[in-house]
Amino acid sequence: MRADARKNYDHLLVIARDAVMAQGAEVSLREIARKAGVGLGTLYRHFPTREALFEALLRARFDELTIRARDLETADASAQALVFWLREAVAVTQNYSGVIALMVAAIAEPDSALHASCVAMRAAGTQLLVRAQAANMARADIDGTDLFGLVGALGWIGDQPVLAPRAKHLFDVIADAILTDQGRGNIRAQTSPSQPVENIVKPEA
Repeated sequence: MRADARKNYDHLLVIARDAVMAQGAEVSLREIARKAGVGLGTLYRHFPTREALFEALLRARFDELTIRARDLETADASAQALVFWLREAVAVTQNYSGVIALMVAAIAEPDSALHASCVAMRAAGTQLLVRAQAANMARADIDGTDLFGLVGALGWIGDQPVLAPRAKHLFDVIADAILTDQGRGNIRAQTSPSQPVENIVKPEA
């Protein structure tokens, strides 16, 4: 990519990120082009579809979640690692209002620009779930598809003005339901108000 084309590409991504975070996934592509100071044709040359734009916006965040999950596989505290990753995944969806529908559709559509990143993220989260299940820290009757569905449901809650104030409480309810009695007891035993979950799920050196 030429230097000027790369500059336009990066500038469009910055403008698109801000627009999506402010207005949601249905923001007008024409509006993004206008705010970026380029023609609609320039935007379409870089991002021929709305999904292609979201793939570029979300790929880095999804890849970060995938890497984070793999890092957490080496943590001693499997229940805490699962809950911490789930919290991070939900936070990503809540930063981009309306992206849940795109993620769910992408999982089922191999030709989607978002498909590979979503599948990799789901697989990485599934490994954390399986690890916690093997240690009897997470209930055995859910799988990676269920976990991905819960990420979507919790992200949707954050999109609803009436429910958003309850999002943290509802996350805690769902996380509690995913764990077994042993898993919940393990988290309570290892955390305190001065020691949040993220402080005890550091990967091994």
